[in-house]
Amino acid sequence: MTLAAAVAEAISTATGEPFATPTLRPIGGGDIHQAFGASDGARHYFVKANRAEQLPMFEAEADALHALIATRSVRAPQPLCSGAAAGQAFLVLEHLDLHGHGDAALLGAQLAQLHRAPQAQFGWAHDNWIGSTPQPNGWQHDWIAFWRQRRLGFQLERAAQNGYRGALQRDGEALMAGLEGFFSDYRPVPSLLHGDLWGGNHGYLADGAPVIFDPAAYVGDRECELAMTELFGGFAPAFHAAYREAWPLDAGFAVRKTLYNLYHILNHANMFGGGYAAQAQRMTAQLLAELR
Repeated sequence: MTLAAAVAEAISTATGEPFATPTLRPIGGGDIHQAFGASDGARHYFVKANRAEQLPMFEAEADALHALIATRSVRAPQPLCSGAAAGQAFLVLEHLDLHGHGDAALLGAQLAQLHRAPQAQFGWAHDNWIGSTPQPNGWQHDWIAFWRQRRLGFQLERAAQNGYRGALQRDGEALMAGLEGFFSDYRPVPSLLHGDLWGGNHGYLADGAPVIFDPAAYVGDRECELAMTELFGGFAPAFHAAYREAWPLDAGFAVRKTLYNLYHILNHANMFGGGYAAQAQRMTAQLLAELR
């Protein structure tokens, strides 16, 4: 069975209505997966595809999207079905016509609403991925232990395996040992996070309504999410102002955002190399200086 035929069969099963085998129309922009448009003339879907062994990645993405949608806050694309055929895994999502500009203030307010959805503890029911990197989760009540073990420690271990040793590992170990110092007068509230909210993972509908997609969801400190929106840019001042109006940030965020963005810079070092390892080392040294 071809990929197109498998997609059509899965859509037909999921909707209960026949969907003619489409010509999958390639769509540019995907960094990790192939992207296609699928249409029978009346209905339109967005299809992601990759090697068959990547099906668990798509299933984790669908699970995350369902969790985001359930909060009735910021919109995310509705997953329809997933499967594998012809050596390829696929995920079918509703098709949304996205634009680069829209109501940034509404995005900020709705993201605060997402973060306020009640959560019992930190983590996630199963491991998932951030980009192409595995992201270990599990549930924990202790946020500092979670960040130490499942985020910084995991990435530092991968960095050592990739040859990034020396000062990065020495200072990284010292930083993990002193994490409590960043939380002496701050207690994070468990919040559902998109988990990978950089500028390329949000867009807007024609009416300006915001949409977030490509999540790496887990329950964590909401400051993680806000820190990443500042890391690579791409979010308008109105977004930041509206979020802070809806839910002000603790003064310590000015320091902790570097701690939280270190996870992403370490991940980039492990995925792409280049100057990211040196940037991670500088960030680690900066954070250690805050503890002295």
